[in-house]
This record gives sequence, C-alpha cells and structure tokens, in this order.
Amino acid sequence: MRGMRLMNRNTLGQAVTIVTVFASATVTAEVDFHGYVRAGIGISGENGQQVRYQSNKVGRLGNEDDLYSEILLGKELYSQDGKSFYVDSMMALLSDGSNDFEGTNTSCELLKNSAGDVDDVSCDNDAEFALRQFNVQAKGLIPSNPDAVSWAGKRYYQRHDIHISDFYYWDTSGSGAGIENLSVGTGKLSLAVLRQDSGDINVNNFDIRYAEIALWQDANLELGFNYGLINETDEQKAEVGEDPLMLTAEMTMANVIGGLNKTIFQYATESYGEQMAGLGAGNSPDATSDDGIDGYRIINWGVIAPTNTWEIGHQIVYANSSFDSQDDHSIFNIVVRPMYKWNENMRTVFEGGWFTEEDNKVDSSGSKFTVAQAWAAGSSFWARPELRVYASYLTDYENDDAFGIGNDTEYNLGVQVEAWW
Repeated sequence: MRGMRLMNRNTLGQAVTIVTVFASATVTAEVDFHGYVRAGIGISGENGQQVRYQSNKVGRLGNEDDLYSEILLGKELYSQDGKSFYVDSMMALLSDGSNDFEGTNTSCELLKNSAGDVDDVSCDNDAEFALRQFNVQAKGLIPSNPDAVSWAGKRYYQRHDIHISDFYYWDTSGSGAGIENLSVGTGKLSLAVLRQDSGDINVNNFDIRYAEIALWQDANLELGFNYGLINETDEQKAEVGEDPLMLTAEMTMANVIGGLNKTIFQYATESYGEQMAGLGAGNSPDATSDDGIDGYRIINWGVIAPTNTWEIGHQIVYANSSFDSQDDHSIFNIVVRPMYKWNENMRTVFEGGWFTEEDNKVDSSGSKFTVAQAWAAGSSFWARPELRVYASYLTDYENDDAFGIGNDTEYNLGVQVEAWW
C-alpha cells in the first residue's frame, strides 16, 4: 500500500528466476507459501472507474481502486540441535486492474515547457513490481535465549497497523539487521537498524522495542524508540536537518467485549514529528527537514463482539504536528465497521468514517458510508478470503469540486475480493 519503485525488465527477470527456484524446491521439500491480494471492479457516478477518497481517514471498505498482491515464499534451510536458518522472500504487484495483460511495458511522453525544451518525462506502466522482502532468520544461536531470532536482509519488521483503514502507524520495514524476542526481565527486547534513505542522503533507523510487559490479566504494554541517524556526506552537510526520533507506547487488552483493544501514544520530532498528523509510520524521514517540528498522536482501535451475531471494528485517531515556520497540522478521525453474521459464511458489513483536518489554516473534512454483502471462509471478523458486493457514498464538506466541477459527493458500486493466507 505504499509507493514502489518500478523494476526494470532485468530485475523482473531475476525475480521470476527466484520464484522458479523456490517453486522447483517443492520436488524435494515443502516450501511455505503465503500472500495477500485485493482486487475487483467498480464504477462511480460521475468519475468512470470508482474513486478512492481519503481511505486512511474514512475507511477502506468500498473505497479502494487498485489491484494489489503479495506472494511470499519461504523455506527452512537448516534445523539441527535446536538451531534453524530460514530464508524468506516476497514479491509485490500493484496495478489499476484496467486490462488483461498487465506488465512493465512502458510508454513515455516528453514534457516540454513553453520554449519547447524538454522539462521532464512522463511514463505510464500497466503494473509495478517490487521486492518487498528477502532475508534470512536464524533461531537458537544464543544459548541463553533459544527463542531469540537473529536476522539480516530486507523484511517487514514488526509492523503495526489498523486494518479497516489500512493505516500503518508504526512500520520501519526495509533492509537491515537485528535481534528480536530476547527474553529480558519480564518482557521481550528487540534491536534493529534499518536503512531508510532520504533521496540520495543516507539515513539509518535505529529501532528498539520492549514488548510483552505484563500489566494485569489480559493486558500488556509495548514500548518503542526510533532514532533516524542522518549519515550525510561532506557535500550534503549544508542541506541536512536534525536527526528525528519517535517514542511509542502501545497497550493491548484482550477479552474486551469478546474482542481486543489497543491504545497507542506516540511522540516524535523533526520529520518523524511531521508524520504524526501526516499519518506516517515513523520511517523514510525527510533528511532536509529542519523546522523545529514536534508531533504526537493518540490512537485507539480494536474489534469487539457484543453478541454472537455482531462484530464491530473501530478506530479513533487524533494527531497534531507543530512547526516553527507555519501553523499546526491537526487531524481527528473516526471509522466504525459493524458486521452482522447471517451464518458461518454470509455476512452484511457496514462501514462509516468521518474526519476533520486543519493544515496550516487550510480546513478539510469528509465522510464515507458503505454497505456490503459479503461471503467469507468463516464467521470471524478476520476470516478471509472474503467476496464483497458493495455500495459507498462519499462526501467532502470543504471542497465543492472534490469529485469534479460542482460535485462534492460521489458514489461507488463494485465487487471486490480480499484474501490472505
């Protein structure tokens, strides 16, 4: 769900070779196969293909216009005397799902200025491919901590997100190395460093987490510290700002009205601070940011089951970022997704979302309401695959032309599948 660099044909060919090698391994041993996909078709009232409107703020159900998939292949290469080595890989595809054969065929147009000189090049591609994970994880190398995992490579690193809005509030994934799940005191300590460059400026994110701190029955706490070390060259010293940092505290409570609840507080500075109201994840900082920025946010989300036939997902987010050179950026949003279960496989799902935002004295506000009839592989809120037929109604309260000239409302009708395995 983040932007990805387009792989060239040589890189794509290498990726296909990698997948082929993993697949051929099934002749002699089993390979772990996991993944994720969302895809479908939809139309809007005035904008042709369905529109996507502020899905992180008003909810994603009936509000997605892409095809996105991840294919993960993994294999344990060694297991002996309590020690194991595991290799993990993942390729991702992003496209708009507009045609049959979606690949990396590129058509480009030269963009010229009024004098007729070429300013830029605009290229259209059917699809983008990305290498999302490729790492090795070793377990059992520390005798005093047999469950600790030593790892190196590129990986999704302990990501924290709210599924109903696809909002990643703590995600430092990237290329790096670390040790996780070290038993220290009553909790688990994880240490990692991940490369997250800002353009051509090298930045390394030092990630420290202490999790599974018992508070009371069915409640625990996780604490985190992220420090973005800007590693500039001599030539870049004049353009870089201060190193950013982010502090995170997340309390998780189980068995709350038949479900779970998470409350998160985050405080950050500099470009991480800017990400608080910008709904960033504490990664990929802007190394040139030097504006005395402070930011914080308070998040509450979870899923409850008040009855056997109802489950409700919810989120509340308030965030603020303050600057030396401009007015604050603040945002408040609410998303609620109730689900009524007709039987083990059929459910009716509703989702309502609303947000209000002020960014340097510019106001914005909007809402979305969706109703979907769905069929899933089980009755749980999290059961997937799920097939959905949906209708959504979108409203922008500040921009009269949000969905075209004179249109501040829009609707979507569509069918979608979402699956993970």
